[in-house]
Amino acid sequence: MASGFFAILDDVAALLDDVAAMSKIATKKTAGILGDDLAVNAEKASGFVSKRELPVLWAISKGSLLNKIIILPIAFLLSAYLPWAVTVILILGGLYLAYEGAEKIYEFFVPHEKAHIPSEMKAPSERDILAMEKTKIKSAILTDFILSIEIVIIALGTVLNEPLSTQIAVVSVVALLATVGVYGIVALIVRMDEFGLKLINLNERNNSISDVIGRFFVNALPKVIKALTVIGTIALLLVSGGIFVHNLDFLHDILPAIPGIIVEFVVGLIAGILVLLLLKGAKRIIGKA
Repeated sequence: MASGFFAILDDVAALLDDVAAMSKIATKKTAGILGDDLAVNAEKASGFVSKRELPVLWAISKGSLLNKIIILPIAFLLSAYLPWAVTVILILGGLYLAYEGAEKIYEFFVPHEKAHIPSEMKAPSERDILAMEKTKIKSAILTDFILSIEIVIIALGTVLNEPLSTQIAVVSVVALLATVGVYGIVALIVRMDEFGLKLINLNERNNSISDVIGRFFVNALPKVIKALTVIGTIALLLVSGGIFVHNLDFLHDILPAIPGIIVEFVVGLIAGILVLLLLKGAKRIIGKA
């Protein structure tokens, strides 16, 4: 009986080792989307009154957890009964990510005209501010839902040939790490300026060490968010290109002499440009009709 008990412990330990190893691989595969998720949510969680930043971020975090609770069972059912659908969803998601990356590049070179705000316009009331806050939270949760689908599907794609129990364990770990890790880092980022102000007000001396460090954090926040946006855009194209290269047979050995990361970026960029052109063409046709 004792030997049976230890045999079970050995099996559990082996399963945990497998889960840990596969979770590490799956996390690497989803790193690109996590970078974009981080950039998007850092942008959406900033710009509020200081005392509202953390409550807003907590509301988005709860929405993110709910998103994954909805997505995970559906993904596991597809894996068990329609495994081919996982690949189809993965490729469709890759097209969306490629489009989003290409659109960001397009908007950088062809920026939208900013709406003119009359100088005599009254300051928004507290009710208006709260309504805007709710709208921004809903937008962030919707974006998180789309990115969460890709995170779950990509993670699932790395363990698609494993037993269902391993799939559930690995993908659930990655989904939880994605939420806790991303929103934990976002919380640190959006509070950088507040931390900097506290350092500046730490003493009455000018140009003290705390003042220098404090000003650094205050000035760094917009630059960090901008840098994350750039990194996230590159990551979107790399992830989408990787999805196409690894799941479409005719792209497996394309340009073998060129490093894979460059091939994936170019494939993602080309796919994104094509989807962007198709959507813009469709909008023009619908508009004329």
